[in-house]
Amino acid sequence: VVDPNTIRRIVALAGVGPGDRVVEIGPGLGSLTLGLLEAGAEVTAVEIDERVLPALEEVTGGRARIVAGDALQVDWRDLAGPGAMVVANLPYNVATPLVLRLLDEVPAIDRLLVMVQREVGERMAAAPGSRTYGIPSVKVAFWAKARLVGTVPAEVFHPRPRVTSALVEIVRRAEPVAPVEPGLLFEL
Repeated sequence: VVDPNTIRRIVALAGVGPGDRVVEIGPGLGSLTLGLLEAGAEVTAVEIDERVLPALEEVTGGRARIVAGDALQVDWRDLAGPGAMVVANLPYNVATPLVLRLLDEVPAIDRLLVMVQREVGERMAAAPGSRTYGIPSVKVAFWAKARLVGTVPAEVFHPRPRVTSALVEIVRRAEPVAPVEPGLLFEL
């Protein structure tokens, strides 16, 4: 994301403030990271591309904890303490499995604001009976409440993608929506 207004909008929608613990996935060169730091957040940035790590470290000036690794493989117990939130422009190819893994396995994360491909965001937040309702909708709704909070046009990215992005807010429920074993439910 190369538009500063879009970065400010994402940070505002996430409700990030001083002292909030935020995990950012896929920070790239750090434009969102800087916005989160400017809001006063304590940022842990997980980046898989080791080629951008030196630039990310330089841009953040040591103000963020940078973890080299694949967000689908890292030990989340080490990254996210109680009350942590995720704010991220997720890589489109791993957005759904990553969000579902975080909801299934990382109860310390109570909120997410993620940017994903619009169709993926619609599926995550879909209500029963809608045309986009499916397995990801069920899994997200079991653990959390999800809603679309905005769209992001392709023009604010470099390079420019061929899709529109959506911002999805996901807030973990205090208890799962039903008193059933998740493994059995999801197996069905």
